[in-house]
Amino acid sequence: MRAGLPGIRPEIEDDAAAVRAVNEAAFDSPAEANLVAVLREQARPVISLVAEDAGEVVGHILFSPVTLPGHPELHIMGLAPMAVLPKHQRRGVGSALVRAGIEKCEKLGASAVVVLGHPEYYPRFGFVPAARFGIGCEYDVPEEVFMALELRAGHLADAAGKVRYHAAFGDV
Repeated sequence: MRAGLPGIRPEIEDDAAAVRAVNEAAFDSPAEANLVAVLREQARPVISLVAEDAGEVVGHILFSPVTLPGHPELHIMGLAPMAVLPKHQRRGVGSALVRAGIEKCEKLGASAVVVLGHPEYYPRFGFVPAARFGIGCEYDVPEEVFMALELRAGHLADAAGKVRYHAAFGDV
């Protein structure tokens, strides 16, 4: 991690209000903050990390399980949402959160991570269009914005279908 970046740590219960505030500020809407609250309660396992600077939570990232129908052997995590306070954006906080989250997914035994996000941003972490694996998103989105990262080489080689997110995503 670059010098001057906030520390990354697991979210604790006392962080809930700060995490909500970060998500609301980053997205100009309570939808993602509400999603985080529901996933925290209903999805298992959840990886929820915060970036903290001088005791202030300035960023947050969440990973939750997704399914690929017909492939119950695959342990895939979905990255969403990721938020950084606007005044801390473009300083490496988001990148530090993504890297730490991917590492946690690997330790948890996940075989892959998917993300619905900016095609200019996520490839720096190894994400490629999920269509390369024959995998699509349950939502009607352009192929280039739905990406996958294999955490175990070749693990998605025979996987095909449409990834399904937790039901809470349908409410966002």
